Amino acid sequence: MISELFQYDFMRRAFLVGVLLAVIIPCIGMIVVFKRLSLIGDALSHTSLAGVAIGLILGINPILGAMAACLLAAFGIEAIRKKVPRFSELSIAIVLSVGVGLAGVLSGFVKNAVNFNSFLFGSIVAISNFETGLVVGISILVFLAFLLLYKELFYIAFDEQAAALSGVPVRLVNTIFTILTAVTVSVASRTVGALIVSSLMVVPVATAMILAGSYKRTAIGSVICAVIATITGLTLSFYWGLKPGGTIVLTGVVLFLLALLVQKIRSLYRGRKMKEAAHEPS
Repeated sequence: MISELFQYDFMRRAFLVGVLLAVIIPCIGMIVVFKRLSLIGDALSHTSLAGVAIGLILGINPILGAMAACLLAAFGIEAIRKKVPRFSELSIAIVLSVGVGLAGVLSGFVKNAVNFNSFLFGSIVAISNFETGLVVGISILVFLAFLLLYKELFYIAFDEQAAALSGVPVRLVNTIFTILTAVTVSVASRTVGALIVSSLMVVPVATAMILAGSYKRTAIGSVICAVIATITGLTLSFYWGLKPGGTIVLTGVVLFLLALLVQKIRSLYRGRKMKEAAHEPS
């Protein structure tokens, strides 16, 4: 059964790309969640569609167009967020509106609608060698940056002002993180789909937060959850003829529901133990 799955070159590439993205997307997603910017994935992924349309219109690789659009959108969000720090979610809503509007207008000029539509829900089993190499390179870059800036990202995720007072170069770290977020979302839009990439960024983190008790455990747990969801989703999509991107995300949601169940069982068990301890004779 497993040997049948990996006898196809496109499935080997899909698993390689899927697992790599499952490692780096939660790393980005965890910082995004703790900074209260969970919907940034939606804003960037929808804006990436505008870049895809520009790439198809100009005859260049759509991923490069998506990457350029995501970079502009990410820096736009950061700039607006600095102007109105008390209402940082407004920056996401504004950029999301611009991205959706541009994507809607520019899509009308795309001749190859099938190619454009493949970015909506992803096409992880149809990525080229160039795109595979791009994902590998970006994955290594993002993961190394996350490890090297682990403490700095931890500080700015919870309190940027305190981080600045502690000597953390907040502006530089935010700039690097913005670039990493943009390039990650742009390549993920091609593989898992622009409409669901934010789910892969947030759901594994939410699952790990329920089960984990610390920042480090949340980071490790979110990656594990994303990898499990990706491998399971790709396997089910291959044998059941489902869309890979949607299957991966739905598998992640199932893991989230299981985590809620485990949390409930833990709570009941602790409550029972406390009652037993209260009734024990002193």
